[in-house]
Amino acid sequence: MASLSVPGVEDPDESGLSAPVCRTVTPGGDVLLLVPGDSAAARAAAHAQDDDVTAVMEITDVAPVSVPHRIRGRAWVAGWLTPVRNEQRAEAAMLLAERHPVGELLGIGEALQPDPGPGLYGRTAWMMLRLEVGEGAVDDLWGAEPVEPDEFAAVAPDPLAAHEAELLQHLHTAHSEQVRGLCALLGDRGQACGLRDRAVPVGLDRFGLRVRFTDAEQRSFDARFDFPEPVRDVTELRRAMHLLFEAAAE
Repeated sequence: MASLSVPGVEDPDESGLSAPVCRTVTPGGDVLLLVPGDSAAARAAAHAQDDDVTAVMEITDVAPVSVPHRIRGRAWVAGWLTPVRNEQRAEAAMLLAERHPVGELLGIGEALQPDPGPGLYGRTAWMMLRLEVGEGAVDDLWGAEPVEPDEFAAVAPDPLAAHEAELLQHLHTAHSEQVRGLCALLGDRGQACGLRDRAVPVGLDRFGLRVRFTDAEQRSFDARFDFPEPVRDVTELRRAMHLLFEAAAE
């Protein structure tokens, strides 16, 4: 879930906030955004001179499972906002379409034609914007840290991101006892886990699994179980999960 804020832009309806319909990152580390053409961000970018518009995108990471307190972390990316125009439009449209099934919204056919004006595409008037990253920050289970632009550009998409929700659901429904048994790996903290405790997998990426343990008094805590090495696909994930379950059962 993301929102885009343009400091100093007055908009009584949106208060300067725009919610991107979709977003992706270019190989060079810029963020491509598809926003409503009448949003404050779109209007500010369309009427500014080149990179005059500074903007902040806030990303809220929400667990794709039904648990209390679903927010897993937040991130902020700040930089300079410009419309995607002319020969850049077709490439940007294809990058967005690769990550999201939004061809109809983008108006891919129109996007490949000569620029019709200030960046509006399709019947519903969407605008593609480019955010050149100047700085970033994350705040999650591991604490708050700054992110440099070159670090942001170098990070590869997580191979499990597109399937995280279904993988977590499978772990919860088909392996709930094994997931709860992972508390045996927590040392002194894990000794508090009892038979009545509930364990819900709330996060999964190439580096490991995040589980929320809740006791009978509804007290809860999150624990992270790292894989021996990052996984590259579901096959490697299956092996990594078996290793975790076997270690907990010893």
